[in-house]
Amino acid sequence: MSIKLGVYEKTVARLGKRIDGLGLDLDLHQFNKDGQFVIDGKTVSPGDVALDYLWLSPDIALDKIQPIAFDLAQACKSINVLQTFNAGLDAPVYKAVAAKGVKINNSSAQSVAISEYVLAHVLGVFHPTEERRDLQAAKTWKITPFREIAGTNWIIFGFGPIGKATAQLAKAFGAKTTVIRRSPQTSEIVDQAGTLADVAQFLPEADVIVMACPLNAETAGFADTAFFDALKPGCTLVNIARGGLIDDAAMIAALDNGQLGTAVLDVFHEEPLPTDNPLWSHPKVRMTGHTSFSGDGTRGRWDELFFENIQRFAKGEPLRNVVDPKDV
Repeated sequence: MSIKLGVYEKTVARLGKRIDGLGLDLDLHQFNKDGQFVIDGKTVSPGDVALDYLWLSPDIALDKIQPIAFDLAQACKSINVLQTFNAGLDAPVYKAVAAKGVKINNSSAQSVAISEYVLAHVLGVFHPTEERRDLQAAKTWKITPFREIAGTNWIIFGFGPIGKATAQLAKAFGAKTTVIRRSPQTSEIVDQAGTLADVAQFLPEADVIVMACPLNAETAGFADTAFFDALKPGCTLVNIARGGLIDDAAMIAALDNGQLGTAVLDVFHEEPLPTDNPLWSHPKVRMTGHTSFSGDGTRGRWDELFFENIQRFAKGEPLRNVVDPKDV
């Protein structure tokens, strides 16, 4: 029996030959920018479409039709498996479809790029790069001391693919890694672990804090005044997860009083960040516009995850990146 596969039409245009080359019995149900399916040349409303597998590919984000695609996913008559390009599943659509019994697979494709983004920015904080450029321009020969990552203490909140990739890179540089996760398990890349209930005992040790956890009822706003007060002066914070994890007013106060040395921010409560937001001009903030995922290999890994999973699905094998319904 054929697999009814829902895919964005632009993705089919880009990858159609490779999809055909899989040799699977796939019945492609393409949907367009208007959120309608086109099946056998006819426009069909999502409410009349039952799918075995729906792929919300990265082309949806590139074409900025996420809201339309999300509405389509909720409106479909039925879906067995939904695979998304998102790593975080805090968008309401995922909870809505999970409540209908839909199995959701998120993405690990971003983990390589985001972990490299984290390391690049921490190195940028630790190294006086701008001073060195100024010295070169002035043709001045001068030693410029810098801080080493080796021997620093890192706390990584979240141990999904992004947290794991970040811990692996930090360990490669000789850092000590602490992971905050649901179960306090260590590994070859984790020196110590705890849960959110244990955070207070770890914060005073932190030289670098990386936010890589989901945004949910438990984690929303947990980086508050008490959180920042517990830090030793000069700590570096990197947030590549969700802006809602942090109380911005508390963070700015910590930056102003020196408790927090630098905040590297790629995600915010509101995106794009309004131009009148004080984070734009704060001297201790290094910010980017939700770009940490955009390494040149991410798109290929998004595609490869789909191609692996659709073949597993066809064979009845376990899929990669299946999300526990409790985590949606």
